[in-house]
Amino acid sequence: MVHTVAGQRRIRTCFPCIQHELSEPQGKHGARRDRKYNGGMNAPIGIIGGSGLYRMEGLALDRAEVVDTPFGAPSGPVHLGTLDGAPVAFLARHGEGHRFTPSEVNYRANLWALKFLGVERLISVSAVGSLQARHRPGDLRLVGQFIDKTRHRQDTFFGGGLVAHVSFAEPTCGHVSKALLAAGRELALPLEEDALYVCMEGPAFSTRAESRLHQSWGADLIGMTQVTEARLAREAELCYACIALVTDYDAWREEEEGVDAASVLEVMHANVDKAQRLLRAAVPGLAAAARTCACGEALKAALYTAPEQVPSDALQRLGLLVAKYGYGTP
Repeated sequence: MVHTVAGQRRIRTCFPCIQHELSEPQGKHGARRDRKYNGGMNAPIGIIGGSGLYRMEGLALDRAEVVDTPFGAPSGPVHLGTLDGAPVAFLARHGEGHRFTPSEVNYRANLWALKFLGVERLISVSAVGSLQARHRPGDLRLVGQFIDKTRHRQDTFFGGGLVAHVSFAEPTCGHVSKALLAAGRELALPLEEDALYVCMEGPAFSTRAESRLHQSWGADLIGMTQVTEARLAREAELCYACIALVTDYDAWREEEEGVDAASVLEVMHANVDKAQRLLRAAVPGLAAAARTCACGEALKAALYTAPEQVPSDALQRLGLLVAKYGYGTP
């Protein structure tokens, strides 16, 4: 159901509408598209980051969708448009005006809304601290692995009658990461791949003892958001890649004071153009490329509960993710 609210479209979703789109070639809800409901538009590249990313050359955002999800409200509207002709969907992770702490972000609603709107590949942009001297403020890094130290978050769509255990050994999409790396090298950006990212709860920054411990593990970066998004992206069968913008050296350097919010914002604002240039170079090619990775079938061998044992409320909540595997079909 779509309503206009203050110039924005509000979409309310329900499992019967999704199920109809999955099971019927065509009907009053629109044409079938690869057995996946896409909310009436096509935005294969999703981008999560700060609102500053919206201001880049080649980007034309023409509407905003407010999606009501089974997991509550997302951080804000999803802004839809094109980047040099490639369809994109932007979402501000912390809300317009940066209103939510990393622990308060409704990651499930954010990822569900993007999935509902047809996103298949998701690129996350986020500030990080460096745990190694070679990662300097202003550098860009592509994350390859995570260590999860979060403790106050809802980080799975499943439960409540439907159990799934997805493979997470390789938590980011190699295809999308390689495309970003190639684009970054072409632009001569200070970009490297395969960074190990420690995800802490926040919102406070690290103590020196914590920072040194993480450094001793061989970790490269520390942040507060990425692993939760990566887990949910895998469950939603989205390709996920993370562009990490190094803003500081965390707290492990004795000769410097610990990181503070003002210094992070200063470096972030001064270097956001690098992330914008990288996105502009990589997104059109990604949008035109076929998905050849396994991300789009992450649930194929992950669903443990027999379809006939799943309660109706779980089917209504998770139909967008699991209906293609026979859950909820007559």
